[in-house]
Amino acid sequence: MSSSLRGILWMCAGVFCLSVGDAISKWLGEVHSPIQIIFFRTLISLPLIGLIARFNGGLRKLTTRRPGVHLVRGLIATGTMLCFVFGLTLLPLAETTAIAFAAPLFVTLLSVPLLGEKVERLPLAAAIIGFLGVLIVVRPGAAGFQPGALVVVGAAMFYALLMITARRYGLREYLWAMVFYVTLVPLVVTAALLPWVWQTPWPVHWLGFIGAGIFGVGAMAFITMAFRFAPAALAAPFDYTAMVWAVLLGWWFWGEVPDLWVYVGTLVIIGSGLAIAYHERRITLKQRPAS
Repeated sequence: MSSSLRGILWMCAGVFCLSVGDAISKWLGEVHSPIQIIFFRTLISLPLIGLIARFNGGLRKLTTRRPGVHLVRGLIATGTMLCFVFGLTLLPLAETTAIAFAAPLFVTLLSVPLLGEKVERLPLAAAIIGFLGVLIVVRPGAAGFQPGALVVVGAAMFYALLMITARRYGLREYLWAMVFYVTLVPLVVTAALLPWVWQTPWPVHWLGFIGAGIFGVGAMAFITMAFRFAPAALAAPFDYTAMVWAVLLGWWFWGEVPDLWVYVGTLVIIGSGLAIAYHERRITLKQRPAS
């Protein structure tokens, strides 16, 4: 099996884990607050992340000289999680997933004011077209519009900020330190808020909390493995397989059947994301020194 194929398979496995974790969170959200869901998800994930770091270079990989940066990134991650899990409780799974695909489009636009990067015409046009796809899914002003869609748009914006800060500081920080602190800060924040929203879990819900944490860490580990085996430009587009799982899981557990406009908007968003990925791959190949 080629290295690239292994990377693609790891990516697909990671996306599957993310989708299952989202489905579990949506199910838990029928009874529990997003704050309580995130608390248990991060509580279970954090020691697993530390264990993975222990076997990938030692716990020194969790050290940092920029605690302030990690605090800000952790707060952004908290906003991402709260908005996304809350959105899951308000919208069908497939629609939530489709809107969340807008995050890379926000990265393209926000990289200009926040990173000082110059965005060329192709990715800029692709990002604008991608937002039209988001509008097709959300349909503001239409009879089918749901205000919860704006919450998921907020989650996509927060996640874009998380990716931008990773781009800015990632090369100067250990990978697992970046992952560890964006899990630790949401844990601390939700722990402080937990007494106001606490609902005693049913026995079966404990399995859900544990499963959401395990699948979340599995997704991180598998996606990390994917980028070790395959170039980012090759592996990243397979993130869109999440839509397949979202449709299947939403239909299987909640009888959700997305309407035509959700599929149309999703195709527009995915096409725009692939165009941006293709452009970045071309730039990377041009910058690679000749052998």
